Amino acid sequence: MDYSQSFAISAAGMQIERSRVDVAALNLANANTVVGADGQGYHPMRVLARHVGLHGASFASLLALGQSNAAGSVVSVEPSEQAPREVYEPGNPLANARGVVTYAGVDAAAEMTTIMAAMRSYEANVAAMNAARSMALKTLDIGG
Repeated sequence: MDYSQSFAISAAGMQIERSRVDVAALNLANANTVVGADGQGYHPMRVLARHVGLHGASFASLLALGQSNAAGSVVSVEPSEQAPREVYEPGNPLANARGVVTYAGVDAAAEMTTIMAAMRSYEANVAAMNAARSMALKTLDIGG
């Protein structure tokens, strides 16, 4: 019996969830960075994972889609459409003429929710991998 596909699927899920945690942590770390008048500054990111059918697809076409893995998922990190947040801080040296400072549009509560959900999904993938491992070990015991 071959359990490698089960392991690959769980590993792909863990990789995606780890990417979500990494991006959410990056967003939180840059939540209080100032966006300049020219729009330059940190823009929140988000992880997009989509399933790609592997059957009948050539390696070159999968490679063109981006980072792929054994489970047929493509993961990309793209800028979010979240608008920058403006805070009235007239004493801040970075404030504009109206006394407003523009910060990166990071929603801290949403990012924390993303981290918690990714952690739970990661744990579920670990449980699935452990179940497949246990099944493989039980299969070895049948012959003994």
